[in-house]
Amino acid sequence: MIARRLALPVPGVDPASLQDTFDEARPGGRPHGAIDIPAPAGTKVLAVDDGTIKKLFFSVRGGVTIYQFDPTNTYCYYYAHLQQYAPDAEEGQAVKRGDTIGYVGSSGDASASDPHLHFEITKLGAEKRWWEGTSIDPYPILTAKSK
Repeated sequence: MIARRLALPVPGVDPASLQDTFDEARPGGRPHGAIDIPAPAGTKVLAVDDGTIKKLFFSVRGGVTIYQFDPTNTYCYYYAHLQQYAPDAEEGQAVKRGDTIGYVGSSGDASASDPHLHFEITKLGAEKRWWEGTSIDPYPILTAKSK
């Protein structure tokens, strides 16, 4: 479990409305390994933690995506199906928790009628590769009560 408390990546979303979709199967039987956060297209997507944007990437499944590392380079936060990046987003950019980094959309294999943020957390391996890591369920982290 991540020791740091993360911000919700989509402002205005009630944590109680989130659903744990981490273990749901996807086409071809692949695991989801993430949480989907529904929101209107164009809603801001915020950095959940301080850190660095490691990769801006476009993929067939994820569409417009951002990979962000935490300050210790232990965890990678993956934001997918974005409509677009924030105007100043770039690889290597330091970000603070709550900074706008993109906007909710339905790019990639997301349905145009179902804009949402696909959000994943991975614990990075020794090589610190943005595309590799051990998946961690974001649901209990994003819905945890403040201590």
